[in-house]
Amino acid sequence: MVKTISSLQNPFIKQLIQLKEKSKLRKQTGLFIIEGKRELSLAIKGNYTIETLYYYVDLFSASEAASLEIYGIDIIEITKTVYEKVAHRGTTEGIVAVAKAKNFDLNNLKFNSETPLILVAEAPEKPGNIGALLRTAEAANVDAIIISNPLTDLYNPNIIRSSVGGIFTVSIATGSSEDIITYLKKQNIFIYAATLQDSVEYDSVNYKKATALIVGAESVGLSSIWRDVATAKIRIPMQGKIDSMNVSVAAGILVFEAKRQRKLS
Repeated sequence: MVKTISSLQNPFIKQLIQLKEKSKLRKQTGLFIIEGKRELSLAIKGNYTIETLYYYVDLFSASEAASLEIYGIDIIEITKTVYEKVAHRGTTEGIVAVAKAKNFDLNNLKFNSETPLILVAEAPEKPGNIGALLRTAEAANVDAIIISNPLTDLYNPNIIRSSVGGIFTVSIATGSSEDIITYLKKQNIFIYAATLQDSVEYDSVNYKKATALIVGAESVGLSSIWRDVATAKIRIPMQGKIDSMNVSVAAGILVFEAKRQRKLS
C-alpha cells in the first residue's frame, strides 16, 4: 500500500525542502531533487539511482507512480499543500524525486571514440548558463563536458531545470584547471582555447582529431593558464559593436563546427 504524507512537519518533507534549498546538504548526503516527467525519465535512462518518488495524485496518477516501482523506487503520495511547498517550480507535473548524485571525477570519464570531442567550461558563474552549456553539450552529443573550477554544485535545481534534463544524459566531469590540463595532455587531446587575444578564426582550425574546446566565463574570459597551454587560440568573429556573446551560444557555435567537420571526413 502506498504511503501518504500530508504534513509539512514530516521529517521526509523537511529533508526534501532542505535538499532543494541547500547545496551543503546535497553534498553531505549525496542526494538531490529531480522534478518533472521528462527529467525523471532522462535520469532513469542516464542510470541514476532514484530513491524516492513523491507524487500529487491530481497531476500524476497512482498508476503512473506504480509503474515506476520496477526501478526499485519508494513511492509516496503527497497532498496538494505539501506538493506546492516542495516543488521548485509550478509546472513539474506533480512529481518530485530524490536521487543519488554521481561522482564527477575526471578519471571516471570513458570515451567510445579515439578522437573524442570535449567541451570544457572554465568557472561558469550563473546556474542558467551552466544548464544551457549542459543542454548544448547534450544536443551536440559531445563525448563529455568538463566544468573547470565550478562555482556551484551541478545539482542546483536551477541548473537541472535550465539543462532540460541534459545533465542526466551527457558525460560530465569537474576539476581544477590544472588537473584538467594534466588529464587532457595525458590523453593526447588537443586544446583549443576560445579567446580574442592572438587568435585565429574558429573555422580555420581542424577539429577532427581528439579535441577539447575551452570556453571561459563571460565576465573575464579564459584565464592565462588555458591560453598558455592551448594548441591554438580561436575566436568567433563579431560583426556588431559588442565583443562578446553568451558562453553557451559561443560553445554551441564551436562544438557544431567541430561536428560539421567530422561529418564531412
